Amino acid sequence: MHFDLTDLRLYLNILDSGNITAGAARSHLSLAAASARIRAMESSLGIDFLARGRRGVTPTPAGKALAQHARLLLQHAERMQQDLAEYANGVKGQVRLLCNTTAITEYLPELLADFLREHPNLDIDLQELPSARITHALRQGAADLGIVSDAVDTDDLQTQPFRDDPLVLILPREHPLADIQSLCFSDTLHHDYVALNAGSALAAYLEEQALHAGARLQIRIRADGFDGVMRMVARGAGLAIVPLAAVERWPRALPFKCVALQEPWAKRTLQLCARDFATLPGYAKALLHALTLP
Repeated sequence: MHFDLTDLRLYLNILDSGNITAGAARSHLSLAAASARIRAMESSLGIDFLARGRRGVTPTPAGKALAQHARLLLQHAERMQQDLAEYANGVKGQVRLLCNTTAITEYLPELLADFLREHPNLDIDLQELPSARITHALRQGAADLGIVSDAVDTDDLQTQPFRDDPLVLILPREHPLADIQSLCFSDTLHHDYVALNAGSALAAYLEEQALHAGARLQIRIRADGFDGVMRMVARGAGLAIVPLAAVERWPRALPFKCVALQEPWAKRTLQLCARDFATLPGYAKALLHALTLP
């Protein structure tokens, strides 16, 4: 058995993304090179690690065992690299941070830029995922830190408050619902929506809430980022649900109406979470400290 760290990172990237093509891209490998590495890993032991299907790949029982060992080995390798970084010029440690849509777009850009400027020997692997997938990844040891909505189960994780992050409904000023002062999400589901791209964590969360309410979002168009969504709503394309922080960042007088939603899930807060803050490597603790400063 001859697996190197590139093999193990590739394998975990494939599992995290659900298919070999995306895993190869994330590992900066061609599809042919990634496929060859996986085949060589399986051939070396005569065991299939991945079950191939039309919708992607899933780990076999042997593949799940490999994933657990791979995560531990890579964590140890990264910690060793960080411990030795101070003795070697140009060697960097890395923190893996998983976040939902709002954290990445509204709260983190300046915070992370300042952190990177102050810590030249650290890199951040930042990825957007739905909150439930973030907590799962943390439990599996696949990330150092996560920022999630308080709507998900974090009972077996440690948490710290990050930001209040209420969601609001925005409407064109001439919309039939615009004169109603108090609205529930279910009141809006027979109207057209402007949504974020399907890969967005918030888009997936809102579509899930619509299904819980017994309907589907009627999405006319998807946009990249909250700014695009709000500009389309302002021109009458439909309704949208966005974080209040995005509305407050709008540079001019609001060209649309903003209404608070009554559902408890819309009055959310964001939490920093980890398996155990005390056992984080030093570089992850440094990032945690930066994110919890007032």
